[in-house]
Amino acid sequence: MSEVLSGGEAIVRQVAANGIDLVFGLPGAQMYPLFDALERSNAMRTICTRHEQAAAYMAYGATQSTGRPSAFSVVPGPGVLNTTAALCTAWGRSAPVMCLTGQVPSAYLGKGRGHLHELPDQRETLRTLIKWAERIDRPEDAPAIVNEAFSQMISGRPGPVSVEMCWDVMAETAETELLAAAEADAPPQADPDAIADAVKLIAASRNIMIMVGGGARHAIDEVHALATRLGACVTSFRSGRGIVPDGHDLALSTVAAHELWPDTEVLIAIGSRAELQYMRWTGMREIVEEPQAPPHFIRIDIDADEMTRLKPHVGIVADAAAGTRQLLDALDAAFEPDLAWRGRFEDARASARRRIGKIQPQLSYLDVIREVLPRDGIFVDEVCQAGFTGYFGFPVYAPLTYVTSGFQGTLGFGYQTALGAKAANTDKAVVSINGDGGFMYGVQELATAAQYGLGVVAIVFNNNAFGNVKRDQQQRYDGRLIGSELRNPDFVALAESFGVDGLRAASPEELKPLLAKAIDNDRPALIEVPVAPDSEVSPWEFIVPPPPGSDRSY
Repeated sequence: MSEVLSGGEAIVRQVAANGIDLVFGLPGAQMYPLFDALERSNAMRTICTRHEQAAAYMAYGATQSTGRPSAFSVVPGPGVLNTTAALCTAWGRSAPVMCLTGQVPSAYLGKGRGHLHELPDQRETLRTLIKWAERIDRPEDAPAIVNEAFSQMISGRPGPVSVEMCWDVMAETAETELLAAAEADAPPQADPDAIADAVKLIAASRNIMIMVGGGARHAIDEVHALATRLGACVTSFRSGRGIVPDGHDLALSTVAAHELWPDTEVLIAIGSRAELQYMRWTGMREIVEEPQAPPHFIRIDIDADEMTRLKPHVGIVADAAAGTRQLLDALDAAFEPDLAWRGRFEDARASARRRIGKIQPQLSYLDVIREVLPRDGIFVDEVCQAGFTGYFGFPVYAPLTYVTSGFQGTLGFGYQTALGAKAANTDKAVVSINGDGGFMYGVQELATAAQYGLGVVAIVFNNNAFGNVKRDQQQRYDGRLIGSELRNPDFVALAESFGVDGLRAASPEELKPLLAKAIDNDRPALIEVPVAPDSEVSPWEFIVPPPPGSDRSY
């Protein structure tokens, strides 16, 4: 049945039909009809931010902590451009995030007259950054194009998309028929010959490692079953954390897995770019495109292009869960895992823990956070010394509970992303760790946290520096410092001025009760942790270890 709807109403109604019930945004002139529709919608909750970048980061946090698509809305031109760091983060993390934006009046499209917020070609600009972008030219076209956006966003390798509508069209009304929710395209089916080739490699090997990435988050049961059947160790760098929970007999941190890497005969990468093995463990500046055995390299990935970006010995193009299950079902019943290989896992874990113990004070603070944060609580990292250490030093027990910016390394994403995670998971504890430099990128969102009662606990490690940059300048450039030393506000007083609980902890022992109380209060809180300048031990030898036979470090 059709209804008379404005362009903005048609977009909102069709987005809701696809299961979105929370939109982050910042209104402006071109977007008034859409935001008015959000305000009148009984199916939508809207959280408005203090900066466009926060709206996109919050949408990113929502999808990365729920596994479901999310949406944000901002004005076109500078508004959209302010969100592009978050959009490229979503692209890098294969996150289904939808941007809803406007355009100049339709009569001005392509005219270059300098209308409000005009870009030379906004749609084409976005197409260079994200998976898909389109414009809706009539209100009645909105349902079909919104559905196509959803289909693009969730089909194959997920990714961010954008839908735009001209200023005048968004206010126009027309008879519009809403549609049922979009469906994802059918995933590719694994090639039986590729499955057979993988089985042959596995049958001839015993020392097997599985690398899981974000593309395997929905394949928990299949990954567990395959690892158990093969007696394989399982590791993950960032995006796949928690698929096999830390503490499981087969789970290894990246540091522990690196100890076994020289003796690994087969690597099976599931939903992973294998960045760890073929970028970080081989050096960050020399590209590996076609790995040489040993180990033999098997990939299971839904994206066929991945098989050309890093060529495996066997490539299985399939959904991670389906492809892993097919491989498991095809294994010879006579295959026996090597108990000697499995017997080395605990020694590697113990050795790794001893070795990383020197990464202080970061590791001691992370130990306290892990002890206090519930197992299903959400931990959002940042580009800071504690965040880097968390790659290998913070145990994760379930997918969707460890949120990262992935290979983009997007400084300043963390707190804003954590607010989105909390908005989408109101019943869970959310802890955001930050450096002082990165936190200041989104400090204005303390106001958003206070306004909407988003009970994120932000821990700000304050060393009055961009710590990584400062260390590199000291070590590599004869101590010449530029732009790396920072003058900061009183973070506790700043938080309190926004109506956020402000606290300070000078040690891990002081942090523990403060964090426990803040989580229990479920109110917006900031805990500043002063860190003496130059006191943090570099974690980088465990993130980019020198290649075998080399004394070169990151």
